[in-house]
Amino acid sequence: MPKPPKHILSKSTFMYGCQCPKRLWLHKYKPALRDEMDEAQQAVFQQGTDVGKLAEQLFPGGVDARPKDSFSYQQSVADTAKYIAKGHEVIYEAAFQYEGMLCAVDILVKQNDQWYAYEVKSTTSVKAQHIPDAAFQYYVITHAGLVLADFSIIHLNNQYIRKGDLNIQELFAVSSVLEDILLEQDFIHEQGESLKAMLQNKTDMPQVEVGNHCEKPYPCDFQGFCFKGIEADEPDYGEPYINQEAIQAFVEQIEYPIYHIDFESWSAAVPEYDGHWPYRQVCFQYSVHVESAAGAEPAHYAYLAKGTHSSSLEFLESLLGVLGEAGSILVYNKSFEATRLKELMREHPQHTEAVENVLDRLLDLMQPFRKDYRLPEMEDSYSIKYVLPALVPELSYKDLTIGNGGDASTAFYQLKNTIDPDDVERTRKALLEYCKIDTWAMVKLLGVLRGINV
Repeated sequence: MPKPPKHILSKSTFMYGCQCPKRLWLHKYKPALRDEMDEAQQAVFQQGTDVGKLAEQLFPGGVDARPKDSFSYQQSVADTAKYIAKGHEVIYEAAFQYEGMLCAVDILVKQNDQWYAYEVKSTTSVKAQHIPDAAFQYYVITHAGLVLADFSIIHLNNQYIRKGDLNIQELFAVSSVLEDILLEQDFIHEQGESLKAMLQNKTDMPQVEVGNHCEKPYPCDFQGFCFKGIEADEPDYGEPYINQEAIQAFVEQIEYPIYHIDFESWSAAVPEYDGHWPYRQVCFQYSVHVESAAGAEPAHYAYLAKGTHSSSLEFLESLLGVLGEAGSILVYNKSFEATRLKELMREHPQHTEAVENVLDRLLDLMQPFRKDYRLPEMEDSYSIKYVLPALVPELSYKDLTIGNGGDASTAFYQLKNTIDPDDVERTRKALLEYCKIDTWAMVKLLGVLRGINV
């Protein structure tokens, strides 16, 4: 089969143009200005790729039309046509091209002499942004000459709980979006023609102001370029507000020994262990600072899973061994730790009584900073990343190798594929330092609250 000429728009670049014509133009003509992809973004991208490959098992025995590299999509178009002509009934990454627009649908299946297209997403439901994505593919495929009986999104089933070997049929759900994408066909045609015309001008970049579209539906990878030199208006964060009575009431309910705790977790699209579901938050680390009595030097306890097994029981039993049966347990953003504890309790019901005791003792250190203690330096945020530098400027996350929970999650997840023992040790040390700072910050912030007198 002959190869078509090089395409102008792919599905991805069409979606870039829908989000912002400037993003599309920069992608085509100034790719060197793109922001560098960080490790967390790379992990998300890889997870999506892995889910797509796994979904192929729903339709086994197919032929792969993937290009050997990003410059070979026209060969994929020719290969797809060849596979269809030869009678193949399952094609992975089937590629089609029409009037300069290219798409590669994840799975193409022929059943009862009719063709069905499937696009795989690593989400747990069909999202609004998936509709124009699928509509573009339907437009290209059908205008290229293949009649489709249906077009569906394959996504993860959030009701699936793993028991033993992974059950591919139960892991995924299939949702037809044909009715929705048929309504978008005129838009796809008009937008496609508009974007192709815009790309005729290789010298004049479209002028688009920054705005909400820079983040939605996905963060743009040219923000560093577009925001450079823009002077933001000086924000008005209002006057300081300190509700001394409310803060004193919060402090007075705290009982010794005081446990300052923080969890770190990671989530995988595909559950790796029994009892887990897609994107379950799996606790892999905790830090606890304990104030045994007024004026006593806080003691520190920590746990960090090895990452080679389901650590939930080990994590829970280690934590319960530290927290004892009495004393207040402080967390920053109670809903996160409380939810994780309830999940662990359901998974390990033999520890129900002990976990319920912990839940009854939880207090949220974020509460007073949300309602009763505000300074302009907090920038209208009660996140500990803003509260801490405003109140305890000598304590900072800036010099840490790992400086936020997202980086911690990514670092731990990557440990499983890290072979060099020195790299493993460095990462584990960085994780322990980061989590320790979180609970030490809570000790210092409680000290600030204690220093406020009515």
